[in-house]
Amino acid sequence: MGAVDIGGGRQHGKKGKHKKMRRIGVRLDMTPLVDVAFLLLTFFMLTTTFSLPQVMDITLPPSETKSEVTESSLMLLRLMENGTIYWNMGTESPRALEPNTLRAFLKERINTNPNMITLVKVDRKSKYSNMVKIIDELHLANITRYSLAPLLDPDKKIVEDAAGKS
Repeated sequence: MGAVDIGGGRQHGKKGKHKKMRRIGVRLDMTPLVDVAFLLLTFFMLTTTFSLPQVMDITLPPSETKSEVTESSLMLLRLMENGTIYWNMGTESPRALEPNTLRAFLKERINTNPNMITLVKVDRKSKYSNMVKIIDELHLANITRYSLAPLLDPDKKIVEDAAGKS
């Protein structure tokens, strides 16, 4: 609670001079304020819902697994820095693909070859959201066999050569 402290100190000086004003001291008790602050803090901590981190399940193969993949069942998706997507099967020349037709294209490819393995090569300078969109499209097209890899300089050269021929 608040309290007012009126000091009854002496006055110095002569009788006919100005009187000094008494100084009033105010003392506030902060204990109830601290109690209310902690009560509100605990109330809001206990009543709010904590957001759980969203995690994507990734199945990793054993460390020393080798498998033979035929060129006809390997599809390469290359995600460039500017967001364009190039695709090819095996050793074919890469072709550009519109991002809005990706899902229909992937569904068509998985229907023609159910054993298809997709390798997604992503440029390190491209946006993270573009990679997530491609992975989402793979899941929506029911493609479960895919891998991620960085887009290397030889891959960039292959794409540039293919884009130059078009």
